[in-house]
Amino acid sequence: MTLLAVEQLDARHGLLQAVRGVTFKVAAGETLALVGANGAGKTTLLRTIAGAHRPVAGRILFAGTDVTAVPAYARLRTGIALVPEGRRLFAGMTVKENLLVAGAYGRAGPWNLDTVIDAFPLLRPRINSRASNLSGGEQQATAIGRALMTNPKLLLLDEVSLGLAPIAVEALYRSLEALIAGGATIVLVEQDIARALGVATRVACMLEGRIILEGNAREMTREQVTQAYFGLQRPRRTS
Repeated sequence: MTLLAVEQLDARHGLLQAVRGVTFKVAAGETLALVGANGAGKTTLLRTIAGAHRPVAGRILFAGTDVTAVPAYARLRTGIALVPEGRRLFAGMTVKENLLVAGAYGRAGPWNLDTVIDAFPLLRPRINSRASNLSGGEQQATAIGRALMTNPKLLLLDEVSLGLAPIAVEALYRSLEALIAGGATIVLVEQDIARALGVATRVACMLEGRIILEGNAREMTREQVTQAYFGLQRPRRTS
């Protein structure tokens, strides 16, 4: 069943067109990895899906409903949660407070303080620590946990591993793999191609605002994705 459908989406930053005619679908339980160089339009695309950026053309359908004009707070309540690049936690609040404030505005469902901490065990000893005192990996785990507290149907993750130490990336991806195995639907922006291919059901590569390569992650090689990443491969889509 298609959960998210993006149709001919355009988005701008002033005169700069950041997203150009993007079309794709995400089925329930699927993980789509969006890869591409800096400035390819990945973050703008995620923000537009979440309602944080207004498109200039195209449609966004969520669970069969057109949400293109629906504000971000209302999209959250329908089940779309964004973990933004840079985490954007409440720095003066503790891990527990950051999680609970999100839960107060979310949907009913299986995710609560206990289940989030079980999913991200590195947060257990830090539950009463201020977000400003956390490591980068702990902050990212808190940001993902905060999104889960809203009990989303669709989780949008922007640059999960950016700027993190390898040991922190390993811990985060162990938790993400458990979420994926549990049936979560995820759109993941990731610059680490090997990581993206390792966890995703499908991969889409963006270049200059367009999707130029899309297909089954198991059928793509790292070389194919790398060539598309740098604009060395002609546009192609597979099933």
